[in-house]
Amino acid sequence: MKPVIAIVGRPNVGKSTFFNRLTSSRDALVADRPGVTRDRQYGVAHHNSRSFLIIDTGGIGEEDHESHDVADLMTEQSMLAASEASVLIWIVDGRDGLTAIDEILSAEFRKLDKPIFLAVNKIEGYEAETVVSDFYRLGIDSVYPISSKRGDGVITLLNAVAEEIPDTDEDEAEELEGIAISVLGRPNVGKSTLVNRMIGEDRVLTFDHPGTTRDSIKIPFEKNGKDYILIDTAGVRRKSKVHDMVEKFSILKSFEAIDAANIIILVIDASEGVTDQDTTLLGMIEDSGKSLIIVVNKWDGMETSDKERVKALLSRKFSFIDYAQYHFTSALHGTGVGNIFKTVNKIEKSLDINVSTSDMTDILEDAVAKHPPHMVQGRRIKLRYAHLGGTDPIRVIIHGNQTDKVPDAYKRYLASVFRKRLKLVGTNVLVDFKHGDNPFKGKKNILTPRQVNKRKRLMKFVKKR
Repeated sequence: MKPVIAIVGRPNVGKSTFFNRLTSSRDALVADRPGVTRDRQYGVAHHNSRSFLIIDTGGIGEEDHESHDVADLMTEQSMLAASEASVLIWIVDGRDGLTAIDEILSAEFRKLDKPIFLAVNKIEGYEAETVVSDFYRLGIDSVYPISSKRGDGVITLLNAVAEEIPDTDEDEAEELEGIAISVLGRPNVGKSTLVNRMIGEDRVLTFDHPGTTRDSIKIPFEKNGKDYILIDTAGVRRKSKVHDMVEKFSILKSFEAIDAANIIILVIDASEGVTDQDTTLLGMIEDSGKSLIIVVNKWDGMETSDKERVKALLSRKFSFIDYAQYHFTSALHGTGVGNIFKTVNKIEKSLDINVSTSDMTDILEDAVAKHPPHMVQGRRIKLRYAHLGGTDPIRVIIHGNQTDKVPDAYKRYLASVFRKRLKLVGTNVLVDFKHGDNPFKGKKNILTPRQVNKRKRLMKFVKKR
């Protein structure tokens, strides 16, 4: 297993900026205000041919400006990350200097009996030795001045951390492994509760208030001998309802989570029914071509008549996405959650296909024979052959003539045929068309002298008639 490094510290000291620099990504949200990061965020950092698992954590030691309860949960999550790490990188704010909270945290971190590297951040424009000197009072020998924003001192810090962590055989693994599953939905539908229930621990914050999750959190875990990566996302609301800058970035991260995943779990609140925003999200997922599981949450406690009403609503509003797999669950009590992994494993097998061009063309020819496309301006659309263009998402490339005139309805028909013939579970098929240009278009046919004389004789005959 990779060595684990936890980034800890007070809110707004630059932990997420430091995390993004180490992982060469923008996985962690960054904003100039405290409390943006609330959950543990995992990533992989590379240094001198070695790799480390990095954990970004929420701020410790100060109350959240919105809720004292959320602040307590953030501190609990951060201390859990610190306890599971091999090494702690403790970020402090060099501009604020040593604070009373830093002294309290020093005592708490020492109890964990972990190697601690104190990184004094935000040294831009200051004399590094002067800024660092105050923090030696904490009694930590490993003190390093850095700038997370500019990268000053980061390499020196990583060199020291690498010497502390023993080399392992598994450092060669470059990325988090496992099938990636993104959990999407509107705010407060139970996404984080579902994630916690699926992995079997209180991994992400759950709170009875919309907007508790602000970032897209990647959670690697193992279940029944298989590796998975769950991506818990912030709730997506209508644009007209989003005014907060951080929430706007959270929504963008949710959209990115669609591209990062192999399978999408769309969570719907059964008590609220199907909303327009659910339909909009579903349309985005369909366009992406990703496999889809629809989890209708908060199913327990509903009357039978209400359940039938919700099912009828799903059938009517989601009729355009008939390949989706449905699960009716109660994430809070765990009802129906265990069956989701059975569907995930079936979808994974569906994605692992390798079909020859001849077999794909046979499917295309059968589909055209049963239901040929309509003629366009008196000319028939000719679809000649098909081949597999990719498997994540599954994409079929069809070659022919006048393919730019193929109606959307016929395109959906072909996607449905391929999906059924390939026996795909919960997986859409993206159909792309390519048409060959006429090689003689724009070229003038030059007649030979014999052809010219023959044409003249024919023209004389026509004039006599």
